[in-house]
Amino acid sequence: MESANQTASVTEFILLGLSAHPKLEKMFFVLILSMYLVILLGNGVIILVTVSVSRLHTPMYFFLGNLSFLDICYTTSSVPLILDSFLTPRKTISFSACALQMFLSFAMGATECVLLGMMAFDRYMAICNPLRYPVVMSKAAYVPMAASSWAAGSAASMVQTSLAMKLPFCENNVINHFTCEILAVLKLACADISISVISMGVTNVIFLAIPVLFIFVSYVFIIATILQIPSAEGRKKAFSTCSAHLTVVVVFYGTILFMYRKLKSKDPRGSDKQDLSDKLISLFYGVVTPMLNPIIYSLRNKDVKAALRKLVSQKCFTQ
Repeated sequence: MESANQTASVTEFILLGLSAHPKLEKMFFVLILSMYLVILLGNGVIILVTVSVSRLHTPMYFFLGNLSFLDICYTTSSVPLILDSFLTPRKTISFSACALQMFLSFAMGATECVLLGMMAFDRYMAICNPLRYPVVMSKAAYVPMAASSWAAGSAASMVQTSLAMKLPFCENNVINHFTCEILAVLKLACADISISVISMGVTNVIFLAIPVLFIFVSYVFIIATILQIPSAEGRKKAFSTCSAHLTVVVVFYGTILFMYRKLKSKDPRGSDKQDLSDKLISLFYGVVTPMLNPIIYSLRNKDVKAALRKLVSQKCFTQ
């Protein structure tokens, strides 16, 4: 009964963000806002191109459009809140808004892991089994594949968010983070969080380890197939169809690995500087990858570049 009363008293959370470093807030406001606008513009253009250009109505570009929409949703679930915290003296968020933000961020992250695996399978079929590709990767197959990625990520997020927000938080409602990051929220609980920790571990295996293993195996077969192509031009052409996806995978998982290793390492500079460093790494992880994805696909994909030029030329012609 006492725990229930204490939990009910927590109606909002306080987000520390960069409260201890007010001089940095305005600088990071401009920087993060600029990056967010690039994310919206870059991914918006990718979505426009994949929808409006008929030659890009293929499984690969359908998944790419989903990835761009996902990156917009992922950043929009947290960046506006972060920007507001840079300008607001009292940085608070209601209990329900915190739960919603946590759900959306976790769902988008989990969905992206699965979606990158689906894209690897698409590239595997296109290069290793080109004759069967039109049958296996028909619209009746790739649309449900993308939908299942969203469904799986949302279901996992619903479980994790429900477990976290049902915990009693007593009187401690200060989150040492920019957003309602699930691990930061779990630290505030005044009850046993072992179930949430175990559940998070299982979820990490399902949504991180398994997709990474699947992508790795797919590219082992892809590279082996490409190396069997007799001509250098043929090998180059085959590799160009998956180089953008491979680059995105390396950036996405490389950033996660770097962040994990940095957060686990000890810093002799002191806890305050280490705390600031950890926050900034987490902050930039949430915006750097979504910002780079459309740039990578624009620079490394001939079809996207050609479609962009076509749209620009049509726009200029109509004017």
